[in-house]
Amino acid sequence: MFARGRAVASRLFRTSLFVPLAAVVSALTIALTMLTAAGPASASDSRVRVMTYNIRYASDTAPNAWPDRLPVMKRLLRDQHPDLLGVQEALWRQMRDIEGAFPEYDWVGMGRQGGTRDEFSAIFYRKDRFEVLDFDHFWLSDTPNVIGSATWGNQITRMVTWAKFRDRRTGTEFYHVNTHFDHQSENARVKSAELALQRVRGFEAGRPVVLTGDFNTAAEKSQSYTILTGENAFTDTWKTAQRRGPAYNTFGGWKPPVLDGDRIDWILSRGDVAALWTEIDPYERNGQFPSDHYPVVADLKIG
Repeated sequence: MFARGRAVASRLFRTSLFVPLAAVVSALTIALTMLTAAGPASASDSRVRVMTYNIRYASDTAPNAWPDRLPVMKRLLRDQHPDLLGVQEALWRQMRDIEGAFPEYDWVGMGRQGGTRDEFSAIFYRKDRFEVLDFDHFWLSDTPNVIGSATWGNQITRMVTWAKFRDRRTGTEFYHVNTHFDHQSENARVKSAELALQRVRGFEAGRPVVLTGDFNTAAEKSQSYTILTGENAFTDTWKTAQRRGPAYNTFGGWKPPVLDGDRIDWILSRGDVAALWTEIDPYERNGQFPSDHYPVVADLKIG
């Protein structure tokens, strides 16, 4: 019954080997709580499990080649079993691998150079639970409707994918927005935050919005975070969650996590959304991490 909760507890215990004793006690306490709080959703459960995950682009070069990482990533995704998954850095090959491994999901997205070309910031969703009512893309530039455009000093193209869903279980309609901000240009990140917020404010009034992404800047330490979490903007589900796991960094660089590290991957919400639980999942198997980032996961009540 509590398979997902046991998986969370198991990962927290393994991760505790990397941190001080006080953190071990804290992690085990959280794990015991999650045995009931983070179990799998039943047919009548209105919780929506959201994950944001920079999966690191595919490479066949060791160490950390995609063929070595894929089985570990599959296990992590099976354990967490998100209802909605925003991925970043996914190449077409990786999109197909995930799609093939998890037939219960469908997805919306486009390569940032159009079609299947370059990286995706795509959204996977449980097709038995969600109906796509609308979706689109825009590019983080002065010409957001021009595919592949970049005008703010960033050398790499950045984009946003969004979808409007109807939850078949509750009838609630809401938006999921997924993105990947630039890793070098602070000017590009600031302008990206401003454009993303402007576009979201143009969505259907009153509909909840969930924003996931790799924002490439530390929460609470940057102007782009301040813009996105300002007045009449978004709230940070990590800060508002009723329960949460240890405060790890989210970029691990293929190494074990550290406590009180920088969170550069966020799940933000706007409107009628309550955060019930959240964690940063540093799952690895025999020293192999599925990505150089750790996914952020949250159970939300939307609408």
